[in-house]
Amino acid sequence: MFEIVQAAWLAENVKRFEIAAPRIARKQRAGQFVIVRIHEHGERIPLTIAGSDPERGTITLIVQGVGKTTRLMNSLEPGQFLLDVVGPLGLPSEIRRYGTVAVIAGGVGTAIALPIAQALREAGNRVHAILGARTRGLIILEDEVREVAVELCVTTDDGSYGRRGVVTDPLGELIDAEEIDFVLAIGPIPMMRAVAEATRPHGIPTTVSLNSIMVDGTGMCGGCRVVIGGEPRFACVDGPEFDAHLVDFEILSQRNAMYRSGERAALERFEQHPERDLGEVEHVCRLALSHPELVHLPGKEHDGQ
Repeated sequence: MFEIVQAAWLAENVKRFEIAAPRIARKQRAGQFVIVRIHEHGERIPLTIAGSDPERGTITLIVQGVGKTTRLMNSLEPGQFLLDVVGPLGLPSEIRRYGTVAVIAGGVGTAIALPIAQALREAGNRVHAILGARTRGLIILEDEVREVAVELCVTTDDGSYGRRGVVTDPLGELIDAEEIDFVLAIGPIPMMRAVAEATRPHGIPTTVSLNSIMVDGTGMCGGCRVVIGGEPRFACVDGPEFDAHLVDFEILSQRNAMYRSGERAALERFEQHPERDLGEVEHVCRLALSHPELVHLPGKEHDGQ
């Protein structure tokens, strides 16, 4: 079991968690993720590691409550526990000195892009950043990104903050103004697709992090299959980052929509009877609170490794 050390809201339905997971905190690298299960009968969901503190033995997860499991997780508070946190999974981001790079994030994708942007700057790159969201309330981690970037542009679809428009507007201006050696785009599928099409004519190497459906995180279930350059790949073991110009975004969109009706039904059941899932969480937590010595035995951390 994994204790929630800290939890705080960043925006509407977006919550930041600090989770006690010492081994993962020591091993994780930018771009990797974990598979989380809240209770014994819960589903497994992939969450990108937004940061870690090896000295404290914690990892940072940022969760947007859009479905049943993410909303359940966002109802938890410090002192409660997650049953499983397995990782770090996936291939780390390719961090090297490109030159001048543009990091583009949409909505909660900023949580994934931030540690990669930090690693790119530490590697000697000049980092431009563009954050986009539908409205002001969905912009997160702006101050943290501003510390990393030489220049930050914020866009909102409705014009409620920053400049009105989409992320490809300032990206096009940036490409016209100077030579861009690498672009990273993380966010909703339509946004990543638009960025790929904006950089394609200029031949700018562009990477995206794919948010495909995952179950086990080891490539065995096949749920996260994506098509890259006409060939099947698995986002959990071959990614999650891929060459944006080779991604078949149409198939990715179709596969992500396959279980939408089931996801909607599960959310409706949870909203009608949240106590059923919360009872499962409390069952786990009571055991941990009654016998903390079983959770914190030296050298007995159970964190997926």
